[in-house]
Amino acid sequence: MADWHKMGPVVEAVIGHIDEGVIVADPSGTVLFANPVVNTLLGLPEGEAPKQIKRLGGLNLQKSLLKAALDAGEVDAAGRPSGAFVGFEQRLQEGECSRYLRIDSGLVELEGEEERLRLVVIRDRTQERQLQAVLNGAGGIVSKDPKMLEILDRIQQIAPSNAFVLLQGESGTGKTQLARQIHKMSARAGKPFIEVNCAAIPESLIESELFGHVKGAFTGAVQERPGRFQAANGGTLFLDEISELPLNLQAKLLKVIQDQQFEMVGSDKSLRVDVRIISAANCNLREAVDDGRFRADLYYRLAVIPVHVPPLRERPGDIPLLIKHFCESLSIRGYPSDIQCNAEAMRMMMDYPWPGNVRELANAVEHGLVCAEEKTVTPASLPQDVRNYSLSGKPRTELRDADEDEQREMIRHALEEAGGSRALAATTLGIDRSTLWRRMQRLGLS
Repeated sequence: MADWHKMGPVVEAVIGHIDEGVIVADPSGTVLFANPVVNTLLGLPEGEAPKQIKRLGGLNLQKSLLKAALDAGEVDAAGRPSGAFVGFEQRLQEGECSRYLRIDSGLVELEGEEERLRLVVIRDRTQERQLQAVLNGAGGIVSKDPKMLEILDRIQQIAPSNAFVLLQGESGTGKTQLARQIHKMSARAGKPFIEVNCAAIPESLIESELFGHVKGAFTGAVQERPGRFQAANGGTLFLDEISELPLNLQAKLLKVIQDQQFEMVGSDKSLRVDVRIISAANCNLREAVDDGRFRADLYYRLAVIPVHVPPLRERPGDIPLLIKHFCESLSIRGYPSDIQCNAEAMRMMMDYPWPGNVRELANAVEHGLVCAEEKTVTPASLPQDVRNYSLSGKPRTELRDADEDEQREMIRHALEEAGGSRALAATTLGIDRSTLWRRMQRLGLS
């Protein structure tokens, strides 16, 4: 690495082991220090210290920072830079994959130095950006859960293909948003995405809804009406709650999938279509096959790539992220943006099993904002189901009332439920983060 006489060895050691990339450069753009993370984030050869911020692999950081300063309103950023911190997002292409970086930079003064030095901090936002893109839709979902990250990776892999996808999971987990994103990331993105809820259409009408009908096909068919398969031609057909499809129509759907052609109700003329099917079920469709409620041959056609979407109770670490996300969305709709959630209300939401999953949580957040007391969401502000569950549960042992063995178990459990986040674990335990840290030190927990 470059000479780093302006920093002590202790500070250098600390910066060398953090997750963010850190660069320090002189006013001319010569790099004085860069920690190893910079090479990883920017795709630079390992051990090869960057020398100039205008030549960092394929990135001209000097030029990008000048543009960011101009965008921030500095009219003379090139001639007389203020040195104020500016930030921007940079997309880097790595083969077929993209990396999204958040870069913040400004000039800082060091005691005893005549010239200010440029500090650059680089953060990897790739997973956050990808997940927000994947689940962007009505009541969008944000996640950092490992299971959801695996689903994201799988979706990126399967979206470009024409393979049929079966999404399984409880109601409200985000299956519709996942289906929409698979379509958006596919070669069919410019073609229609047609949604059909098989449970919402009466059995007597669903065949006509899917395949259309000709004039006079049945009483009330006063004109020809195309079906959803025709509407989705060239694109994607999303069959939600596919388990509710009647058995007699399952046979016809199977034939359509095999032949990519069908007849409208009341017609003997075959129509050919090019449709990719994504289906979703709230139940275990394999069990429905075993019980005789769903055709095995149709199941195997639909479940070329099965994806299980986990319920919210299996990823409680996402609850605070989702609450923040929904608060931000609601503030855009005119709700106050300065309402806080107290520790007890947060604990109740962390403990609740959320049978309606993300959809129910979104409604609970809105309920809490409406019923907040003096700009604070308290237990009384939460929906009745959440309050009743908390009241009916076992009395909660406070951390301070437990013996040391119980405290160790409570802290381990809170950290596990929080995905390793000490801040979230402290909230769950009803203490602040510094208290949790001291308690862990005393109990010998790393």
